[in-house]
Amino acid sequence: MPTTLAAPERGTLTIAEQAVQRLAAHAVLELDDVGGAAGRFLGVSLGAEELDRSAKVTAHVTEDQVTLDVRLSITYPASVTRTTERAREHLGRRVEELTGLVVTRVDITVTALHTTATERRRVE
Repeated sequence: MPTTLAAPERGTLTIAEQAVQRLAAHAVLELDDVGGAAGRFLGVSLGAEELDRSAKVTAHVTEDQVTLDVRLSITYPASVTRTTERAREHLGRRVEELTGLVVTRVDITVTALHTTATERRRVE
């Protein structure tokens, strides 16, 4: 018959910041009107800001809490304010669901706005 150990006797669980970053980058793309961001080096964009790229996320884990810094793009004409609030709420909920860590802060930087139109309108 298996015995159940008390929580302190089972050991500890440490979730790496890189794991949280990947989970959050995937979770943010579950939302409509949100896309990824190009990588940056010394503040200079390395490539195009495209919707199909993953968002760039930096996570800072302290014990059982995490803060997120997210760089993403938004599809125009979606409201930047409403879209970022939705993203902030979704990230907080999903990261907590997947990791058990409490998300205390989500900072979002919008790096680009994308139009959904692929064709230009002709004026005759």
